Amino acid sequence: MRRSLDAKLAAAGLSVLSLLAFTGPARSDEAATAAIGRQLRDYEAALNAGDVGAVMKLYATDAVFMPQNSLPAVGRDAIRSAYRRVFGTIKLDVRFEVDEVRALSKDWAYARTRSNGTVKVLAPGGATMPEANQELFVLHRETDGVWRFARYIFATTNPTPQQQ
Repeated sequence: MRRSLDAKLAAAGLSVLSLLAFTGPARSDEAATAAIGRQLRDYEAALNAGDVGAVMKLYATDAVFMPQNSLPAVGRDAIRSAYRRVFGTIKLDVRFEVDEVRALSKDWAYARTRSNGTVKVLAPGGATMPEANQELFVLHRETDGVWRFARYIFATTNPTPQQQ
C-alpha cells in the first residue's frame, strides 16, 4: 500500500515538474519574443508590398498556410502559389496588432494577432473594402536559429452582410 502511494506521489511530482519545465522558462524568453515580433513586422511589410519572395523567407520548410474559405496550402511550393494568387487579385494595406506571443518550448512558439486596414480588388473597377482579421501563427525555430511560420491561419472579424 505504502509503495503504491509513493509511486503515485512520485508520478504526480514528475508531472508537475514536467509542466513547470514546459511552461515556466520558455514563456519569459524575451529574445524569442523580440525575434517573433520582427518576423510579424516583416510579414506586414511583405503583405503590403505584395512581395511573394519576402513572404516566403518567413515560412518554415514544412509550413502550412490555412487561409479562410480555402483549402490549406501545404509546403513551400503550394504556399508560394497561394500568395501569387492573392497578390495577383488584391492589394493589401494592413497593420498588425500583436496580442500575444508565447514560447511553448525552446524551438516552438505561437503568436496571436489582429490586423486591420483595407483590401483593394485589382480587377477593373475593383472596390476598396475594409480588412479585419484575427490570426494565429505557430512558429518554429529552424536549424539556422531563425523563427519561421510553421502554421498560419486567419479568419475575418468583419461583420457578415447579415450582421450589417
